Amino acid sequence: MYWEPGTYYNLGDVVEFEGHRYKIIQPHTAQSDWSPPVTPALWGRLSDEDHTGEHRHHGHHEEKQQLVYEMPRPEGQTVEIHREEREKHWFDLDDHRKKELEVGGGLLAGAALLAGGYAAFKSHQHHEEAQKAHTWALGNWLHDAEARTAEYRNYGPRSPATWILNRGKEIPPEAILVGKEHSWSLFICRAFYEGGVQIGKASSAFQKGAVIGYKHEEIQLDTYEILIGDMNGLRWVDASGRLNVEALGYRPVEGGRESDGTPLYIAEAPHKGAVHPGKASEKLDGAYIPYGGKETCISMYRILCFA
Repeated sequence: MYWEPGTYYNLGDVVEFEGHRYKIIQPHTAQSDWSPPVTPALWGRLSDEDHTGEHRHHGHHEEKQQLVYEMPRPEGQTVEIHREEREKHWFDLDDHRKKELEVGGGLLAGAALLAGGYAAFKSHQHHEEAQKAHTWALGNWLHDAEARTAEYRNYGPRSPATWILNRGKEIPPEAILVGKEHSWSLFICRAFYEGGVQIGKASSAFQKGAVIGYKHEEIQLDTYEILIGDMNGLRWVDASGRLNVEALGYRPVEGGRESDGTPLYIAEAPHKGAVHPGKASEKLDGAYIPYGGKETCISMYRILCFA
């Protein structure tokens, strides 16, 4: 069905406009100056080749098909892990289930990353059960990141900003550019570390591709999520000191979290002649950016929000 002004579009609707297909992000009644290409906050463009899993809009009639995403199990995993179980902390599982997950492969995804050199935690600072808890959480973060990436690759963006999994120093062309430091570009990334998901920066110039900051240290990582999107649907909002989310006046883009669940928000802050991606929260004194092997706190910064 072609996009038409004056038509109400609901979640799941897919339309065609100027030879391309778009899927609704926010339900609305179309206006003549709200065509899909100029309203990325309302419409996400779909692949021109893949026509599966669509909800096409047919006026009063809709043809609907539920979208299902199934991630392949890590090699050797024989135990089925349900989504609600992945949202639980390792210590909230009973002993019998923990043993099943250990024997049946529930820890394999995280263990595979650790074997590849992923720095998820400092092993000498945690006893064996705590290391299992971090490995379990690492595997669940990787699983969710892979699912988000598969959804984006198959069906296009559902929002002006999307986190997708990335490895190494090659930066996707859709990644949101924050600024340049010397001759290299800086992009927004996040990754699992010490039980939380920390926000940092990615660049083809970095040793492994990404760096995050944690407890005044800079950690190099080659497996991370990178933020891609369209700045036509986003904006940077001024902030300072401890972040007051309600005072922003706009909804911030999903960022990360501390190990205790405290939300972390995507910040950009000036330092040493460049603008760097980093993190801010209601508990931090300013925006923290990884720089020069440690973290630096900047009192005046901006938060990435939906426009």
